[in-house]
Amino acid sequence: MRARVSTASVSRVLNGSGAVTEPTRQRVLRAAQYLRYTPHEAARSLITRRTRTIGVLLPDIHGEYFSELIRGIDRAARLRGLHLLVSSSHGDAGEAALALRAMNGRVDGVLVMSPYLNAKSLDAALPSTLPAVLLNTPEQAGRAPAFVIDDFGGAKAMVEHLRALGYQRIAHIAGPEGNYESAERLRGFQAALGRTLSGRALVLAGNFTEESGYQAGQQLAAAAPRPDAVFAANDMMAIGCLLALREAGVRVPEDIALTGFDDIPIARYITPPLTTVRAQTTELGRQSLEELAHAIEDRESARPDRHTLSTQLVIRESCGQAQRRAR
Repeated sequence: MRARVSTASVSRVLNGSGAVTEPTRQRVLRAAQYLRYTPHEAARSLITRRTRTIGVLLPDIHGEYFSELIRGIDRAARLRGLHLLVSSSHGDAGEAALALRAMNGRVDGVLVMSPYLNAKSLDAALPSTLPAVLLNTPEQAGRAPAFVIDDFGGAKAMVEHLRALGYQRIAHIAGPEGNYESAERLRGFQAALGRTLSGRALVLAGNFTEESGYQAGQQLAAAAPRPDAVFAANDMMAIGCLLALREAGVRVPEDIALTGFDDIPIARYITPPLTTVRAQTTELGRQSLEELAHAIEDRESARPDRHTLSTQLVIRESCGQAQRRAR
């Protein structure tokens, strides 16, 4: 052997376990560098029973929201020397279950964001011994720890802000049906308006995409009477709505105020800059990964607690606050 030491000494150096002298450690490392040695992860996993890989199942991986979420997960994973295996369910319950089954045996634990998976379907797709953490999921899916954004509170605060500025006819561009985040944001919208106003409010269907926001914006521009403010369930739909309103000659915020939810990076750079609800998306990813890593290391202490991350209003020009207060 090039390093002129025992196999056991080489193993201790490369695995960082056991005591070896500094000269021995340096000889082994120099030999490994010369031979361009890299550990065989598959063989190592057979011994350690760890893959050092985390499975991540998301409803989609397109758009700035999921980019920010994955960024938070990835940063926390790299600090722990973990790798990610990312898959998308495309909003389909069957695909979500298939993706989870495909990850079984390849990952040490999974992060799951799916509005269609509850405790029963999760148990059917994953062995009970595989640690899991849920993101933005209904409360009844309680077999694992869950991290959620305060969608209800953020939506309610935004609509209350619009009402405080004097807007009377506030419309809502909702997210997809059956989606937990969408339902909570609609519930917050209705709570802020109260029973009487929410019963008369215009609620347009959307699916969290720019295109659905654009189509809703066309309907809003043609509505009679036209709403004087719009709360979109996410920023992507708000941006699509903004384009449709602009094409129809409707000014934002002079003719109609516009707000969103998430505070994706581009929200501050559009014209006018978008008033929105800041959801701690990157932090959601970081905290969920940290919780999963802890569950993998100490499975006995893992508890199915529910953690709620707060939101914050970000007031920019699109809500017309300056104009309203100047009157």
